[in-house]
Amino acid sequence: MAKKKRLVIPVFIPFGGCPHRCVFCNQNNITGAAGLPATGDVVSTVKRYLSTWKGSGRREIAFYGGSFTALEREIQQRYLETACSFVADGSVDSVRISTRPDYIDDGITRFLKRYAVETVELGAQSFSDEVLRLSARGHDSRDTERAVGTLQRGGIEVGVQLMPGLPGDTEESIIESARKAASLRPSFVRIYPTLVIKDTPLYRMYLEGSYTPWSLAEMVRVLRVVYGIFTDAGIPVVRVGLHSSSTLEEGLVDGPFHPSLRELILRPEEAAIRS
Repeated sequence: MAKKKRLVIPVFIPFGGCPHRCVFCNQNNITGAAGLPATGDVVSTVKRYLSTWKGSGRREIAFYGGSFTALEREIQQRYLETACSFVADGSVDSVRISTRPDYIDDGITRFLKRYAVETVELGAQSFSDEVLRLSARGHDSRDTERAVGTLQRGGIEVGVQLMPGLPGDTEESIIESARKAASLRPSFVRIYPTLVIKDTPLYRMYLEGSYTPWSLAEMVRVLRVVYGIFTDAGIPVVRVGLHSSSTLEEGLVDGPFHPSLRELILRPEEAAIRS
């Protein structure tokens, strides 16, 4: 029997809760959104998606683009109560959020469970502490390991986001990050190769010559290994590369972007390198 398609309703909170700015990040250019949405905006977004949904799979409201659990608790609660109103009337099944590993603990996990949060996506980005330091992440790999364990013990599904190609990354560190991520047994992973976006610290590093983005061929080659690590471990890779959009393309300066990156990874090597 074919798996029913899931509806994920994205609500973007660009930079929401982020305690500082990572070198790679310009959420406005990635998402096309600016500023925190009002609860009324959340309601209208959900209703718009539901009005055109013809499928029968699970429906989720997903808060993306920031560090949700680092928002002020009152703001978190306001968003989650709004989302839960749709869960209560049966029009939506659950809620998911994305956040930083260092803003997860037992108390936060219990709070999320009260508001129908079934999935948390953690922006791990790398399991190399040196890469995390150079990328101004403000957390280390042990924070990610602790967060995954805390959420799993609390009964919340965990997804891990990786960003290969950050400052200081090597083929070896990318592959080792994939192995460490797989060892934590997340429910799924997303892989977003590092891109140089306008108006980011990484863009300034690029202009100064202190950061060189990976070529598409180099990234495809290493991601073949990474993809195999997760496939062999039975961990789904639900996304490879950012979605193409006019907003992203306007801000994109350099880096291994391709609108069908997964397909390149799964092609014979010579075809990918010619692309």
